[in-house]
Amino acid sequence: MHHYSPTSRRVFLAGATAALSVGPLSAQSRWDRVADAARALDQLHGIVISHKGQTVLAEAFRGPSLERPAPIKSVSKTIVAALLGAAVDNGDVDSVTARISDLAPNLIPAGADPRVASITLEDLVTLRSGLERTSGANYGGWVSSSNWVANALRRPMIADPGGRMLYSTGSFHVLGAVLSEVTGQSLLQQARTRIGIPLGIDIPAWTRDPQGRYLGGNEMALSPYSMIRFGEMYRLNGQWRDQQVLSQGWVNQSLVARTQSPFSGLAYGYGWFLTQTGDPRIAIARGYGGQIIAVVPDRELTIAITSDPTRPARSGGYFGDLMRLIAGIIVPATEV
Repeated sequence: MHHYSPTSRRVFLAGATAALSVGPLSAQSRWDRVADAARALDQLHGIVISHKGQTVLAEAFRGPSLERPAPIKSVSKTIVAALLGAAVDNGDVDSVTARISDLAPNLIPAGADPRVASITLEDLVTLRSGLERTSGANYGGWVSSSNWVANALRRPMIADPGGRMLYSTGSFHVLGAVLSEVTGQSLLQQARTRIGIPLGIDIPAWTRDPQGRYLGGNEMALSPYSMIRFGEMYRLNGQWRDQQVLSQGWVNQSLVARTQSPFSGLAYGYGWFLTQTGDPRIAIARGYGGQIIAVVPDRELTIAITSDPTRPARSGGYFGDLMRLIAGIIVPATEV
């Protein structure tokens, strides 16, 4: 196996991108070149690519096999967003404009800012609660607290609900807690019955808070093959093998830009990051370390990538490499 420095891997990616633009290549050689470019990224563990409903590349370069559940980190947020869609589709909540105070007033702790009562489900799923973030430097203290929901909701308001994007796992954890209240099911039960069973995928149990609630927005695990099925379901307007897992309306609304990340500059919908420039548009579920589900409906393309979950993947570093791999090498490989 070849070993590449961070510098040489970028040179390799640039070279692979250029090579794809030099004359026609057979389908097999195109995907071989994609595999070579992916292999050159030393943080990348495994990749599965589905094009026009067919698996065109599936390889684990390092790390666990493609059948084994791998940590998906904040791709978990996209799963929880899907569970919100299922709750809306099933009538557990009337609308994403429903407020926490209407659905689960008992979750709001004493001492919370009065504006917390007006936070809607849409504010939570778009990371616009207005509350101080529990992610980044605040994450350790948050998960060390005795009540994660109360801790998240008792934080100071640093923006108005529905205002700017404040990336916070606490917002998704509150969303998950509300979903458990309105459905009477844990997030694990909802994930297994509303996503796992219809997609035919295994969803292992994951981290729970001190009250026994499953963490909304982090620490889930899926195999790359399961990640592909989830992404394909979105690509196919909520369908999987003739079953409507999520309504087409929910899928369409999920992929509408609602706000913008101050870190990456990407737009954000309901649990999905969205490219705003370039053609075609790409929807991305993104987790720490470089865990990715990417859906490119206009190219009938879905990509699952797992990476070393212990190393960061910043927009100016490895995540940038992954975006160049996706937009500069994988997407062009679908051209015939």
